[in-house]
Amino acid sequence: MLLWQIVIDGFAVSALYALGATGFTLIFGVSGVLNLSHGSIMVAAAVAAWAAAGGLHVGSYVGASIGVLTSVVLSFATYFIAVRPIQRSRRIAESEKEIFILTSTLLWGILIQEAISYLFTNNAKTVLPIIEGVVTVLGVRTPANEYFTATICWVVIGLLWVLVNRTQAGKAVLAASMNPRGVTLLGFELSNIYLAVWAVYGVLAGVAGVLLGMFLGVSSYSVGPLTASAFSIVVLGGLGSVSGSLIAAYVVGYLETITAYTISPAYRTIPSLLLLLLVMYLRPQGLFGRR
Repeated sequence: MLLWQIVIDGFAVSALYALGATGFTLIFGVSGVLNLSHGSIMVAAAVAAWAAAGGLHVGSYVGASIGVLTSVVLSFATYFIAVRPIQRSRRIAESEKEIFILTSTLLWGILIQEAISYLFTNNAKTVLPIIEGVVTVLGVRTPANEYFTATICWVVIGLLWVLVNRTQAGKAVLAASMNPRGVTLLGFELSNIYLAVWAVYGVLAGVAGVLLGMFLGVSSYSVGPLTASAFSIVVLGGLGSVSGSLIAAYVVGYLETITAYTISPAYRTIPSLLLLLLVMYLRPQGLFGRR
């Protein structure tokens, strides 16, 4: 029974990590930005869904939609406030822009975190689940919301795959990740592609944040661990590799779940961090990055 509980919980947690890391990887792959406000945006989405459903009494579905919309708005704000001004600046050397953007997104994320703390306190918030009740499998009673969470995560990831690989706009995004200059020569406006990617990222981070709020609950203290988890996953999988991030998300998710059940929840992140250090030492390009 314990084994099955680990399997179910680990799968749900890993699916959430996979969805969040996919957006993180997408942004890096296309625009070369490591967005360190990632955790703040996810938490803001969950808190907005919680506030809308609880304070405005709009129901779970509308509350979740407001949470995702909040994430999209913050995603665009991140791009226009913390990223694009630096990318277009002539006062900053091209070789230094990456570290400036990294620092800018970090500070922007801290501002969002402090705003959440000021407006809604640091207490944990649990978003009202869309699916209630429990499901009994192999004698183990599990909240139906866990199965719902894992299913929605993979449906969204599947829709993203279709968008990128089966639509003209998606192919332009894929091409931009490989050769931005070539895309502009073909007549595509690179800034429009960036906007589309940040919009998709906002949806992915918003869905992941709202589902996380339904599954585990969030607070402003969740920002750091969420950003660290996403960063660890994309480094483990190989920077820019979506398939690598998906696999790494399950490695990290199950490592954390097994540790939480067999040792203590307080130590759940330690094994994955040790694995990250080992991979960075032995294979800096990540488990599935290019050699």
